[in-house]
Amino acid sequence: MDTNETISRNFIEREIDKDIKEGKTTKVVTRFPPEPNGYLHIGHAKSILLNYGLAREYKGEFNLRFDDTNPTKEDVEFVDSIKDDIKWLGANWNGDIHYASNYFEKMYECAVYLIKKGKAYVCDLTADEIRQYRGTLSEPGKESPYRDRTIEENLRLFEEMRAGKYADGEKVLRARIDMASPNINMRDPVIYRISHMTHHNTGDEWCIYPMYDFAHPIEDAIEGITHSICTLEFEDHRPLYDWVVQETDWENPPRQIEFAKLYLDGVVTGKRYIKKLVEEGIVDGWDDPRLVTIAALRRRGFTPESIRNFIELSGVSKANSTSDYALLEYCVREDMKPGRSRMYAVLDPIRLVIDNYPEDQVEYFDVVNNVENEALGSRKVPFSKELYIERTDFMEEPPKKYFRLYPGNEVRLMNAYFVKCVDYEKDENGNVTVVHCTYDPATRSDLNFTERKVKGTIHWVSAAHSARVEARLYENLVMEIDGSIKNESGDYNINPDSLTVLTDCRVEASLLDAKPYDAFQFVRNGYFSVDPKDSKEGAPVFNRVVSLKSSYKPS
Repeated sequence: MDTNETISRNFIEREIDKDIKEGKTTKVVTRFPPEPNGYLHIGHAKSILLNYGLAREYKGEFNLRFDDTNPTKEDVEFVDSIKDDIKWLGANWNGDIHYASNYFEKMYECAVYLIKKGKAYVCDLTADEIRQYRGTLSEPGKESPYRDRTIEENLRLFEEMRAGKYADGEKVLRARIDMASPNINMRDPVIYRISHMTHHNTGDEWCIYPMYDFAHPIEDAIEGITHSICTLEFEDHRPLYDWVVQETDWENPPRQIEFAKLYLDGVVTGKRYIKKLVEEGIVDGWDDPRLVTIAALRRRGFTPESIRNFIELSGVSKANSTSDYALLEYCVREDMKPGRSRMYAVLDPIRLVIDNYPEDQVEYFDVVNNVENEALGSRKVPFSKELYIERTDFMEEPPKKYFRLYPGNEVRLMNAYFVKCVDYEKDENGNVTVVHCTYDPATRSDLNFTERKVKGTIHWVSAAHSARVEARLYENLVMEIDGSIKNESGDYNINPDSLTVLTDCRVEASLLDAKPYDAFQFVRNGYFSVDPKDSKEGAPVFNRVVSLKSSYKPS
């Protein structure tokens, strides 16, 4: 029998294996190059973990580099949030953080080098005119009237652009490639534009900035990146990437390989849309727990392990596909199940009075913290005459197969006694406020009572020994209407019930000591985590991370 394990390799690993075998690569170096113009989302997590994972697999290096070449959209807030997100995911970058802006002088030198080779020229066409001259997918472009300027004139104009002589948009530097190329990206693309803006890193040192397609391959080459792993929308840009590193004569040029983006159904991932939601106050910030930014997932209570497992299960491919949000929920549910204490918490309480229980008596029941993990031990839970139960655990006129409390029915109070409903009270609006029961002392949970059985078990908290907290329940931020999650204006159909705030939840008193990010299973209600933003000492706010029920069936 062959005992050798067959290891499945994705297409990127096969390409790297080939490069190593052919001697093109001796040490694999990858990078994650975010533009600091917003918070990272779940799709970026795939890129981070893929690039980091490849570097670790091949015992190479993983760089973090901020592609900060556009000062009009960038902010230090975004830089800081991105660093926090990557650390939280467990992707440790090599050495110092890199910034594209640190390479501006080298990029300028590369642009001058292209001008001297006759491969770049200063163009006076406006942005609209450049678009008109570019042509279409079926028609070639038209050459700029400034395309044949002399090398000397181009050098002088480009130097004047750097010196601040011209206004924004007055001139650009373009690569001189092929206006008839079937790939529109190769039709003399703009590689430098004028922008009189203060940069978060370089201040007012520069007023010209390189375009992404020109800057990115140079950044990779400077850092010795061997494999530039990027998403599929850059596939058509790869010829330009290769052109830049070849024409600027890098000795060991990096290689670009594209993979399919991670799409998640029913969520908002685009930075532009998220920014709009933030600015319009529909969400309370980039870290609103209804979003799938990494910061939002962390705040809601998702764990880095669950994100990593989700990315791994989603796989790496060349074909675009959409992952089920239920898979993400499944991953966090599976991660939390063995390691979280299972606490009693009543989210929508009504009072339950045990009429025949001694008035001043308090008992303490031993409750195992997690039946799947003995190491978590047990705790003492107080029990008294007056309790709180979930409002949905009592009905005046129950439907068939309703096994919880209703007049005349008996249920087990979890880890305590059988109780039988004998009466109930209502307020002036007809809402049930108190349920009256009697209990049978012989049915105490540790007495192994077997004379009769009940079909329903409900949880509870002692009224006198519980604490009041706020809990937040989340549903999808966007909803599908008539088969679409967007309306006629192109905006998302926002779900008005995406957030439910419960301010009178009753929980075990020990939960008042919970700290930000502490997570628990609230028995029968789901997994909850302490919100780090709105909680105060002694007054935690609990975010529901995920319910206990799953619609996802792992294959």
